[in-house]
Amino acid sequence: MTDDFGRNINYLRVSVTDLCQFRCIYCIPENGIKQLDHKELLSLEEIYTVIREFTMLGVDKIRFTGGEPLVRKGILGLVESVSRLEKIKDIAMTTNGALLEKMAVPLRKSGLHRVNISLDTLNEKKFRDVTRTGELSEVIRGVEAAKNAGLGVKFNVVLMKDFNDDEIMDLIELTRIYDADVRFIELMPIGENQGYAKANFMACEEILKVAELRPVESDDPHAPTRYYRYGNAKGRVGFITALSSHFCGDCNRIRLTSDGKLKPCLHSNQEIDLRSAIRRSEDLREIISAAIKSKPEKHYLSENRIIDRGMSRIGG
Repeated sequence: MTDDFGRNINYLRVSVTDLCQFRCIYCIPENGIKQLDHKELLSLEEIYTVIREFTMLGVDKIRFTGGEPLVRKGILGLVESVSRLEKIKDIAMTTNGALLEKMAVPLRKSGLHRVNISLDTLNEKKFRDVTRTGELSEVIRGVEAAKNAGLGVKFNVVLMKDFNDDEIMDLIELTRIYDADVRFIELMPIGENQGYAKANFMACEEILKVAELRPVESDDPHAPTRYYRYGNAKGRVGFITALSSHFCGDCNRIRLTSDGKLKPCLHSNQEIDLRSAIRRSEDLREIISAAIKSKPEKHYLSENRIIDRGMSRIGG
């Protein structure tokens, strides 16, 4: 599928739930979010149907997100079903890692290839502060379980001024310890917590002032990440710079929310209601094709427009 700007859209990010057992300060309000009614969510069968239709149009890469995708009942069966689709080349998941200790092996057996694990700090107290409910030890055990199960592992680190900017070198060391990529992500002002994002924003370029990194080529020209190498570490250090230097020109992705809305751009309020279309037995391929054609040339975060949905409502 090619959009009106010549970008080949082959990557679908699928949120299976907006719920999460953590309450990260940049993502979810302290008192949590109102749980969607069951009938408001796409069923696992409907999610599979959407994914299948996307593969018929050229999508070959799927990422499951949340909230926390591992709290959705039936996630293993969904992964397995998707893995059997002939045109799928890669299945990944973004997770907070707390449930991986028990689920890493079943996920690998179901056909999952890789996990991106959110890890914003290596300090136990700060981890509890940022997640409000999480335990760092659970996540570390999940990381070990994922590695032992043969899953590819990357770390996602949301960069926050006056919170984890003093841990940059410790986090970079994970590229040595786990032979895994560590990707620093700029805070994005989205949804209810955009005030926190604006107050604590730090550009990824600041990392170059404290770490000696050399640039390396990415293995995926459409990836939003600029990669660097630290010393002789096997893992890479990545910068995802949605605000300071956007990467819209190479964007190859589209998103499906847990309540069935198709978002051609993460940083836009544009949504297409696939849930209603499915339940009215409309032609999904036609709707998806039109949505791809409507994908904007670039996001408008830099224009200070408000994105209404919070990240947990969109999918990480």
